[in-house]
Amino acid sequence: MPASLVHEFLEHSADRIPDKAALVCDGQRLTYAELDTQSSRLANALTANGIGRGDRVGLYLPNSVELVVGIFATLKAGAVFVVVNHTTKADKLAYILNNCQARALITWPLHAAQAGELLGQIASLRFAVVTPGAAAMTPSAGVFEYRALLADHPATRPPRVNIDLDLACLIYTSGSTGEPKGVMSDHSNVVFAVGSITKYLENQPDDVVINVLPLSFDYGLYQLLMTFSFGGRLVLEKGFTYPAQVLQRIEQERVTGFPGVPTLYSVLIDMDLSSYDLSSLRYLSNTAAALPPAHILRLRDKFPGARLYSMYGLTETKRTLYLPPKQLDRRPDSVGVAIPGTEVWVEDEQGRRLGPGQVGELVVRGRHVMRGYWGDPEATARRFRPGPIPGERLCYTGDLFRQDEDGFLYFVARRDDIIKSRGEKVSPKEVENVLYKLDGVREAAVIGLPDPVLGQAIKVFVVSSRPGLDEAEVLRHCRAHLEDYMLPKYVEFCAELPKTTSGKIKKSELA
Repeated sequence: MPASLVHEFLEHSADRIPDKAALVCDGQRLTYAELDTQSSRLANALTANGIGRGDRVGLYLPNSVELVVGIFATLKAGAVFVVVNHTTKADKLAYILNNCQARALITWPLHAAQAGELLGQIASLRFAVVTPGAAAMTPSAGVFEYRALLADHPATRPPRVNIDLDLACLIYTSGSTGEPKGVMSDHSNVVFAVGSITKYLENQPDDVVINVLPLSFDYGLYQLLMTFSFGGRLVLEKGFTYPAQVLQRIEQERVTGFPGVPTLYSVLIDMDLSSYDLSSLRYLSNTAAALPPAHILRLRDKFPGARLYSMYGLTETKRTLYLPPKQLDRRPDSVGVAIPGTEVWVEDEQGRRLGPGQVGELVVRGRHVMRGYWGDPEATARRFRPGPIPGERLCYTGDLFRQDEDGFLYFVARRDDIIKSRGEKVSPKEVENVLYKLDGVREAAVIGLPDPVLGQAIKVFVVSSRPGLDEAEVLRHCRAHLEDYMLPKYVEFCAELPKTTSGKIKKSELA
């Protein structure tokens, strides 16, 4: 029977293939049965301490076995999980916990003292659980030790209390333009998205997926949910700080699927990979931002045996578009067509659907369109608008796209990122793609700055991998490939660009 609730991905796999390795993390190899048992114990502990249907549970942890167990335990208890990146600062953590009125917090030893403080600050917070650490934890009121809780509660699965319309998780957006917003995802949203994505990726039970992205980032989170849905093996890493270590893990575990983001791939294409056996890789996938066509070509040279999926999505719909790999040679700058079971179109400001070559906002229709923003009906009404069927929600992405004659879509820019220079509209992505064609440009970002003559002047930021690359060469390259109104006025070289925890370049900080 297909899963209708997210935690059934784990339970169904545990029933079918209990002894198969499900998770490789922190030097541990856990089977589906072991993860099912641990998550049931923690779920029963949460229930015994007052967590019930619809309650929010904060998970403030790095990628770890305990985070995986915590996600499924929260769902088994009928509650809603809220993963917060472990690098989040105290004030932002407190804001998120207050915003979603979290009833419990699961965190790690580094923040054990902070957990006690939060119990006094967050009115809704009833208790905290601290995961294992090197040193014994000092007990305090309302703060429990993770292993003791598991030992004290049974491994029987809790009774079902949810249906697929109940919330499964809140995923907080990065909040680069304001306070973070919690995107409400119900079980049906997640189950549908998982099924659609694994269909076009052609995932099989023998797939081994490596994930270096934080589980607080929806792209990272779905690697866990997708892999458990088809009974594969997930290799969960702390991050991509040490690329050589990740490449060794791909070789050791015979990884078949490698999800990444442009900033990660920009590192790989400058590395010598000849000493690693990466022949097991069946596919690479990219989202978060579009891959520059120049990087796509270099990635295909680096990984000749792997299919490359260019994709587009946003937290509010999980995934929206994908480019079938067979189209990559013909349309390397496209992010594809609607994922299976969904519909998209391009619309102008008057609500009219646009034809090929016209630029407008991408609109998304399907079961993956999320429920809205937690506690923010005004923002929800702006983003999620009525659809053709009464009660249906469409997602207005805020992203500008165009489509070709065959219906393939091309990202132009975030509506707010468009630069108006010399009376013309400039897409930062178009300039960035030209910069990436210049040898030695590892990363590039383009923004507009106020200018009394031009309206906005174009400034480019470059991270170089080639000694000797200078401003004059960058400007010569741009003059050879860009129209006059698109030429940068300023060029700045940086050792690195500011990024979010999910690897996106933070242009707000550059400005």
